[in-house]
Amino acid sequence: MVKNISWKRLFYILLSLNILIVLCITFLIFSPVASVDKPESEPIDLNDRSQFVVRTTKGNLNDLMNAYITKFLKQTEHKYSVTLEDDVLLEGELPVFSSTVPLSVRLEPVVEDNGHLILKQQSIALGSLQLPNKKIMEYMAKYLPVPEWVTILPQDQEIYVSLQDLNLKSNFDVRVNTFDLEANDLSFTFYVPYKTLGIDPLPVDQMANE
Repeated sequence: MVKNISWKRLFYILLSLNILIVLCITFLIFSPVASVDKPESEPIDLNDRSQFVVRTTKGNLNDLMNAYITKFLKQTEHKYSVTLEDDVLLEGELPVFSSTVPLSVRLEPVVEDNGHLILKQQSIALGSLQLPNKKIMEYMAKYLPVPEWVTILPQDQEIYVSLQDLNLKSNFDVRVNTFDLEANDLSFTFYVPYKTLGIDPLPVDQMANE
């Protein structure tokens, strides 16, 4: 009789745990996706700086981006990479419960009028887990370390790249001109403050006369 009672008690404990796990997973899947605000951008004052257009290729930018990512993630346990093909491929891992699961996201780049870049999610997979795309993007926003100038927007299924907030030495500002991956046509405008070069900016009225 005692053995029967112990077996029944163990059975109900396991059943309760399974139900609890199912409820937790259901809650995670169907709970509302957190809303993240897109960062505000400030206009660049062109009166005190000069402009330089730089063109590059996917190969050069791939090397530069992943060197930056490697350095950025050096003090963390996370690993991911970004590859420019005919679209943008982000590959890495996300922590799920007590393990990590492979992450793969394909994104389409769109250049905004302000020179920032929006990466629109085209396809996304988190291992073999069947989760809504917005929920996976929410996990990315929560667990994937990204630079301050990159914002993951789960509700829009986008990644917002604000190059204006990229901290470059000498106070350069950067804007995207073209980002056509299929044509391998990538160009950026660098805004260099005159004071960085030890030059006083021209008075506004003199610039207008020129």
